[in-house]
Amino acid sequence: QVQLVESGGGSVQSGGSLRLACAVTGFPYSDYCMGWFRQAPGKEREGVAFINRASTTNYADSVKGRFTISQDKTKTTVTPTLQMNSLKPEDTAMYYCAASDIKAVCSSSVQKISQPAFRFWGQGTQVTVSS
Repeated sequence: QVQLVESGGGSVQSGGSLRLACAVTGFPYSDYCMGWFRQAPGKEREGVAFINRASTTNYADSVKGRFTISQDKTKTTVTPTLQMNSLKPEDTAMYYCAASDIKAVCSSSVQKISQPAFRFWGQGTQVTVSS
């Protein structure tokens, strides 16, 4: 059974930093695209940052230069981690970790990334940035 368990998140002032982690276990596929989506109140869910097995990364334009996605891998667990710096109030949202067994998804424009391609999702973690 695939499980995604998120940690991190919280509240911070504008300009601050937060780190999100997502422990992915039971993922049986050799290739993958994993990363983060976010959804602010009243807005559609959008892609933020993604990483594939080869550690190739892809970012939404709105977070380039401020957010960094990386990953740790063990025999049983892949942990994509999102380091968020220079946070802005507009980064306030519920952040969701997601995993896809379709490697090519990671090559898409993040603004147009296919959400249905991500079959596995975390429960979400709130990030609140105050001005």
